Amino acid sequence: MASTPVINLRRGHAVRHNNDVCIITEMEHKTPPRMASYVQMSIRSISSGSVTNLRLTSNQSLDAVNLTKIDHEYSYKDSSGYHFIHPETYDDVLVGESLVATVKNYLYEGGKYILVFTDEVVAAIELPASMVLTVAEASEGVRGDSANNMYKPAVMETGLVVQVPLFINQGEKISVKTEDGSYLGRA
Repeated sequence: MASTPVINLRRGHAVRHNNDVCIITEMEHKTPPRMASYVQMSIRSISSGSVTNLRLTSNQSLDAVNLTKIDHEYSYKDSSGYHFIHPETYDDVLVGESLVATVKNYLYEGGKYILVFTDEVVAAIELPASMVLTVAEASEGVRGDSANNMYKPAVMETGLVVQVPLFINQGEKISVKTEDGSYLGRA
């Protein structure tokens, strides 16, 4: 483990804080007038899932932890958790509800995801920047009302609700931005 200055760390990096491995979820470098610059960050503990806010001076350091990213395929959910399969070794990786909570509306059977490991434990699930999802439920749009950029809610195959233009119908495939769940276009 190498001690890394906080100004060199970024969102998504893993650090050791109070003997616990944590993922940086938010980070902002601030330089107020007539004051020393500092870094404001939020870190999420891998073991407990709790979020801690830290305010560190720019010259402080944290111990960086190596992350390993491995492609996996989502298989199914049962009472023990969410199952991901390694595409080459067919190893089954069980992921708990706390890690999946923020991405579960993007999970579909057979979908490809990147599992982030640290110390042989799943630390996070990375989504691509956008995903193609099928519209499972959408009300009928009103013809001739497209000039007003009107949107309607549509439920995707995964349960995610996306605001889509009126012309999108049930069964269509659309591209969704995973950062905020917004509609990008037809796929």
